[in-house]
Formats: sequence, structure tokens, C-alpha cells
Amino acid sequence: MIKPVSVAALPVMENFIIQKNRIENNAESACKRVCVVTGTHGDELEGQYVCARLAKILSEEKQSLSGIVDIYPALNPLGIDSVTRGFPMFDLDMNRIFPGSSSGLLAEVAAYDIIHDIDGADICIDIHSSNIFLREIPQVRVSEQTEAMLLPYAVMLNVDLVWIHASATVLESTLAHSLNTRGVKTLVVEMGVGMRITENYCTQLVDGILNMLRELGMWSGSAGQVREPLVSKDHRIDFLNSDAHGIFIPYATHGSHVNAGDCIGKVIDPLIGAVVEETLAPNSGLLFTLREYPVVFGGSLLARIMGDSKNG
Repeated sequence: MIKPVSVAALPVMENFIIQKNRIENNAESACKRVCVVTGTHGDELEGQYVCARLAKILSEEKQSLSGIVDIYPALNPLGIDSVTRGFPMFDLDMNRIFPGSSSGLLAEVAAYDIIHDIDGADICIDIHSSNIFLREIPQVRVSEQTEAMLLPYAVMLNVDLVWIHASATVLESTLAHSLNTRGVKTLVVEMGVGMRITENYCTQLVDGILNMLRELGMWSGSAGQVREPLVSKDHRIDFLNSDAHGIFIPYATHGSHVNAGDCIGKVIDPLIGAVVEETLAPNSGLLFTLREYPVVFGGSLLARIMGDSKNG
């Protein structure tokens, strides 16, 4: 059932509208509710395909569902329509204005409506792509503050990596933080690259969502083979940044295990036709982030490596 979440009038006889698809079966007062949200940034499209596949499966096999799944494919529909990362007209990042305001501007009211529509759910899966510059393997990002609450659910999602990061990096104005503080367990998924759809990553995550529903007692259908992710709790994350400017050519395979000293890529100066920088892996580990957009400047992020366990 398609339901409106936030509606407002726009100029020229148009309406701004955020919608959700509620799929439910055997929904009783004590049933569980899971929300799948994406499209907060208009240039992140991986989640669109996840929502489409998930809605198709749940609708066609509704008899296998017990509970409610709310699917929100476009929290920032204007951004998606205009191929804009932020919220058009207001020049802002929508994921920096939660929990919003009922009496604010359009974007703030939309954020307020989203929060209150999701409020009360058992779990929310907040799907993001990377930007156009970087490619990410499927991963769940969890803060140290919420690790105990979220890690048991993160490992259900069939991702390759669970990155537990410092609480200091958590922004209080994000959707995930706002929902977690309200008691809605919210998992942030990052995967793929901006403005593209990586079909195998999306299929992998759909299997993970179905697996989570099964673990929650909400799904009796198939869920595919689910992998056990690496968890970064006792690992070191190495950030590899460029010291030069030019064109970055990757030599390592994204998502592979690299050894210390391996060549991750080279920066080439097209003016003189020479390699001006060679990027080497400082430690052995999983290459989970790799530069996708080739033009780089000093300080540009080229790769991230999750080092092999400190205890291993």
C-alpha cells in the first residue's frame, strides 16, 4: 500500500511528496516493523534498486511475511529528480537537518515528518551509496556508542564489513543518530559508488535484509547464502591520501586483500607523461575503499584499508 509521508505545495501547481510502500501480512498489534530507507542524497542510487527488488519479493511472497515492512525509496525526491546530492533550492545536505522542525522550511518539515513516520519501528536500515569519487564494498557503519545495540543486527545483513568507528565522528543531525536516540535501532549501510547501480552489491544486501527479517521471525521464505562480515573492532583503518595532483590509475582490485608494500595505484601527470606518485599499502588488509573518479589533488582520498587484526 502506497502511503504519503510528507506533502507540500510547490510552485506551478506541483506538489512535493515523499512516499512509502507498506507491505504487511499477519500484522497484529504486537508485530514487528522494519523500515528500509534510502535516497537521502540525490546522487546515491544503489538503494533505489534495493528497494525495487525488496518490494517485488515481499509483494509476490507476502504469505511468507509476518509483520510490517515500510520501504521509503526516496527521502529526497527533488534531489533524485534533479541529480543533486543535496536538497535543491536550499543548498543543504538533508542528512544534516534531522530531526527537523514542524514549523521550519520545506526540508526541515520533511525531515520532521520522516522521523515521526518511522518512530516506533523496531529496526531501520538506512542505505547510502558512496559519492562519485569513491567505491565502497557493502558495509555497515556503527559508532562505538551504539555498538552493543547494533552489532548483533549488523552481522545479519550479508555485508562484507562492519566498521565500528569513533563516536566523535557521529553527527547528531543525521537520520540514524536521531532515530537511535529515539530507540529505533538504525543501521547505516554504505556500498557502491555515486550515480551508479552495482547490481551484485544490491542483490547481496537484499539477501541480507531478508535474512534479518528471517532472524526476527518475520520471514519464512528464502534469503540466499549469507556471509559473515569482517568486523573492524580490533583492526586498524589506514587512510591513503594523495600528495600529488594528476590522474589516479588503480592497480589493486577493489575488495581484495592486499599485502604491505603492494601497489594500490599510481598518480600520473598528463602534462609531462610521468608517474608523480606511487601509492603503496602501508599494511596488509582489506582494500574496502578505492578511488573511482580519476582526477585527484593533494589530500584527495585514494583508498582505505582495514588492516589485519592487531591480535591475529
